Order: sequence, then C-alpha cells, then structure tokens
Amino acid sequence: MAPPIIAVTNLTKEFVSDDVVTPVLHGVTFSIEAGGFIAIMGPSGSGKSTLMHILGFLDRPTGGVYAFNGTDVSGLDDDQRAAIRRDNVGFVFQSFYLLQRTTVLDNVILPLLYNPRVKEADRATVAQAALDAVGLSHRVDYLSSQLSGGEKQRVAIARALVNQPDVIFADEPTGNLDSKSGTQVMAILEKLNQQGKTVILVTHERYTAEHAGRIIRLKDGLIVEDVKVTDRQSAEDGELQK
Repeated sequence: MAPPIIAVTNLTKEFVSDDVVTPVLHGVTFSIEAGGFIAIMGPSGSGKSTLMHILGFLDRPTGGVYAFNGTDVSGLDDDQRAAIRRDNVGFVFQSFYLLQRTTVLDNVILPLLYNPRVKEADRATVAQAALDAVGLSHRVDYLSSQLSGGEKQRVAIARALVNQPDVIFADEPTGNLDSKSGTQVMAILEKLNQQGKTVILVTHERYTAEHAGRIIRLKDGLIVEDVKVTDRQSAEDGELQK
C-alpha cells in the first residue's frame, strides 16, 4: 500500500517575539491519502492557516514529525524544501497575489521560470493548457488588473497547476468572491480533485467546507473534530467563459 501523501504526528508550532512564546499548534496528528479533498476549518486564531503553511513547506514546525509521500521532511534544508514546494505543491490564496500590470499568460508562466523540467520554448504552451483548464483561454492577453475577482482567482488556480503538483493548497479561496464566482472556483477545485489531485482547503465557511470529502476542525491549536462528509455539496456548474 502506498503511504499517505501527508502524515503529521504530534505537530507543534510556537512563535517567539521579544522573548514571548505564543503556542499555536499543540500536538496535531492526522494523515491524508493521495487524491483526497480535505477541508480544514476553525475560527480565527485556531491555527488552521499556520498548519497549512507547515504542510505546504512555507513554514517549519517547532516539534513533531511531518512525512510527505512517506518521507520524513522535518530535517530537510531550505533548498530541499524549496524543491518540494516547486515540484509537488501549488498554492491558491484569498488575495490572489497576481502581478497587476502583467498579462494573464505571463502570471501563469512565472512559476515555470524556476522549473528546470520545462524548456523555455514550452513555457507558453504549458501555461496556456493550465488556463484552458480553468476556462480562461480567452483572457490570456489581458492584464490581471482588467479581470474580475473570480477571474483573478481562476488565474491563481492556473498558476498553482502549471507545475503539475500532487497537492493543491487553497487558503480561503472564495473569501473575496461573490457567491457565483465562489461557486465557479469550487467547481474547478472539485474537478481537479476528480482528476486525481489532492486538495487541501482552509476555510471558515461551512458550506464551502462541505464540498470536501472530509472536514478537520481545529480549535485553539487542537483537532476537535475529524469527520467524513456524508452529505457532500456539489458546486453548480458555472459558465466559466463569463
């Protein structure tokens, strides 16, 4: 049997500022199988974004063990962690983080500049395919500043996809969107999951979380609930060309 794509054991995280220690995670343990769709929920300050940053190699735990694809990554150096982050994970954030005066196509190409596996001559083709997957092939020459919020988030998803990651982390991906755009974004994440991508969603919205197959709920840095979603929502098919 293949190992879980993510497994954490007794994970802890503390932040230190001016000799003041602030504990955020308190011995978190769980695993995620490849191809899962997991929602991490919790109120502000519960530790859910901190946990996602650790799982996505944007931060390090203070203690505990983190295994990715069966390998303990706790002791990897910064270059090794950066390589995993580049090759194996993609990120979608609430605030999009697009270059506003850069075209949609060039925003999606950006991660490929650091990927030695994709030749320079192939970058535009690979980026175009990612934009096709999110229904934005007709916006490739637009500046990102010319897009709606929903379109910006779909560009961000295309950028997360362009290096063909195993895991997509989405941190409050619908938080800045209206209900129609949020539904379109969730439909895209569902489709990617159906195609085999592992999706880890951080949200405070119950309706958004119920698109996942499993919900892990945090409170005060501890897991207080870990359940399968029996009445799973399904995002309505959005008209992605709009």
